[in-house]
Amino acid sequence: MGDHKEQPLRVGAAVRRRRRALDLTLAVVAERSGLSVPFLSQIENERARPSQSSLEKVADALRTTAVELLAAADPACSVDVVRAEGAGGEPGLDPRVRSLVRGHHQMHASEFTGDHDAGRELQFRNDQLMYVADGAVEIEAEGRAYRLGRGDTLYLTGGVRHRWRATVPETRLVVVAVAEHIEAVRDKPRR
Repeated sequence: MGDHKEQPLRVGAAVRRRRRALDLTLAVVAERSGLSVPFLSQIENERARPSQSSLEKVADALRTTAVELLAAADPACSVDVVRAEGAGGEPGLDPRVRSLVRGHHQMHASEFTGDHDAGRELQFRNDQLMYVADGAVEIEAEGRAYRLGRGDTLYLTGGVRHRWRATVPETRLVVVAVAEHIEAVRDKPRR
C-alpha cells in the first residue's frame, strides 16, 4: 500500500514542468505537436491520458523523449503513508526537518522540531498553513508578531514575508503549503 512502484504514472505534471522550463506557451506546444491547446491542457491537468503517439508528439515539441517524460512523471498514488520511524529527516539534510509528503506533488508538508535559523526571512510563492503540534512559536508576519501554542494555526497567503522561532525547546511545527511549482491563481474580482 502506498508503494509508488505499483501505481500508474501521471505524466501531465512532467509535461507542464518541461514546458515551463522551456518558457513555452500551450499554443506554441500545440503548434509544434499538431495537437490542440485544449487537449494539451487536459493532459497537463491529468484530465486526459495521451496515447503513445500523442506523448511522442508532445515530447518532440518539448525537445525531449517520451521516455524522459515518463521518467519525470508523478506516481498516481492516492494514498501514501509516511511512517514516523526514522524521523531524523532526509539524509544530508537538517535532522530537525522531516518531509511529510514524498515525491513531487501539488502539496508540500514538513515537520520542524526545535528551532531553526530564526533570523531568516521566508517568503513563498503560494499559500501555507503553520500548525503547532507541540510547544510554542512566535511568528513575525506583516509587521506583527503572533504567538502560537499547541494546536494553534496560522495561515499565510502567498508572498507574505515572515520569520518564525520556537519559544519552547523541542517545539514541533508542521508547515503545509501549496508546492512552489504550482501556479496558484487567485480569482479576479468581478466587475
